[in-house]
Amino acid sequence: MSTPVFKPVTHIIFDLDGTLLDTERIHKKTYTKIVNDCGKEFPDDLRIKILGKQEMDVANLIISTLQLDLTPEELLEKAHIEEEKELRHVKVMNGVEDLLEHFCQHKIPMAIATSSSEEGFRTKTNHLKNIFTVFHHVVTGSSDPEVKNGKPAPDIFNICASRFPGSPVNSEILVFEDSPNGVASALAAGMQVVMVPDLNLPKELTANATCVLDSLEDFCPEIFCLPPRDSSGSRSS
Repeated sequence: MSTPVFKPVTHIIFDLDGTLLDTERIHKKTYTKIVNDCGKEFPDDLRIKILGKQEMDVANLIISTLQLDLTPEELLEKAHIEEEKELRHVKVMNGVEDLLEHFCQHKIPMAIATSSSEEGFRTKTNHLKNIFTVFHHVVTGSSDPEVKNGKPAPDIFNICASRFPGSPVNSEILVFEDSPNGVASALAAGMQVVMVPDLNLPKELTANATCVLDSLEDFCPEIFCLPPRDSSGSRSS
């Protein structure tokens, strides 16, 4: 059998934006509009650099790179106003509900490590509470005082791991991410990473992930020694 098998895992951590929720297209549209209103262009390489970063880091990087006449607080306020309505109706990514249901059925502990603030997390997930009740805990990097450094630093994943009961070792935790910064963060924390990148992300920026998928629908739990999906009960799209 040619299916690769990686180190066994017992716990799961998910990123939020672009991994569980289809928010990245909204963020792209928002920052493009704000930058355009300032008379500048929002280049794709900058969009890739900010993926997965904490809110204040995103604002600082956009302002310094494009020399915008805005404070980070002003940029974030504009972004929040622009996005609030759309984020309240954001949908989950393909394959999310089935995969979460599978992990729940097999009692695999799950958590979320997001660079969003607590307020941002609530805005994005309040209409999806039935889905998000399955997570043991959520770490919101932009507002959690214990997260000193944002992705690609390992802080958020180390802290998220420490809040699981039983203190699992990091090497037994599998992370699901969409951004190069998130992948680097999880690897720095000593975890394996399944990357589900944006289709427009250059392929070389996915090279460090433990494995790369087009969609969560394609994830085979058994390659990480997790219980396999029940083919008779799994839905296909």
